[in-house]
Amino acid sequence: MTTPGTTARWRRLLAHPGTGRFGIAVAILATVAIAAVTLPALPSFTPWPALLGLLPWTIGKYVLCPLRWHALSESGRPRSWHAAAYAESELLGLLTPGHVGADLWRIRRLARAGMPRLSAVAEVALDRFVGAVGLALFVGFAATALPMRMAVSAACLLAAAVVLLLLLRRFRPAWVPQRKLPAPGQLVRGLLLSVGYQASIVALLVGTLAATGQSVPPLAVLGAFGASQLAGAVPGPNGASPRDAALVVALFALGVPWPAALGAVSLKALLAWAPALLLGGSCLLFARRRSTGAAPAGG
Repeated sequence: MTTPGTTARWRRLLAHPGTGRFGIAVAILATVAIAAVTLPALPSFTPWPALLGLLPWTIGKYVLCPLRWHALSESGRPRSWHAAAYAESELLGLLTPGHVGADLWRIRRLARAGMPRLSAVAEVALDRFVGAVGLALFVGFAATALPMRMAVSAACLLAAAVVLLLLLRRFRPAWVPQRKLPAPGQLVRGLLLSVGYQASIVALLVGTLAATGQSVPPLAVLGAFGASQLAGAVPGPNGASPRDAALVVALFALGVPWPAALGAVSLKALLAWAPALLLGGSCLLFARRRSTGAAPAGG
């Protein structure tokens, strides 16, 4: 669990003027380097299937995920606010291991919108948890061999969270956020939106594999994707995390050659930057110009 001191250090790091430029340069260069080495060496490569797969993933990431957050939120803000804040957070999340920058940015936006910081932390954690349960459900719907392990892990996490919450309410009530539990309808909407987002990830992965000349059944791709999520607890930069490495290994186990598996995963990570820079960067720029324009003139 992230401590207040760790959170403060991450905020100072993200606020530093050079962090954004340096992080973007390192992350993009690392991903481009991997793609530049692997993709030209493939017997056949065409970008169009990957670009086609990018379209549903962009909708899943920047439409369905903000809608899920809005469905669970108590901020009182409209869907457009959640969509803009989520797009901004994704750009910052790509710069930090484990996507922690995205969570911190969403917490910051909720706090600036008037929500108590502890409640903001709880809301982002709830959204993350619903997303994880949605992943387990999505893999389970495909009847792969993975959902039982993932369901057990999710159940253990839920039980641990409930026990922790009960202990905090008993011994440290001031630490418990004052918010209601989501209604069943809210949870169902959140889970359905999360399942839709997982489907968009598989569509992108199928597209990047097709771009490298590989044809893998979608259910098999889903199994490989589900297996790679088990390594997601170990953070790492986008395109070079343990989750990405696990995905490469899982694809190789399906019969995809190493160069094609590495190229498809690196291409998937590289393509994620395009909508992040376009949508997240535009939202950040617009918000900055609006705040600058609203500032009173000096003199």
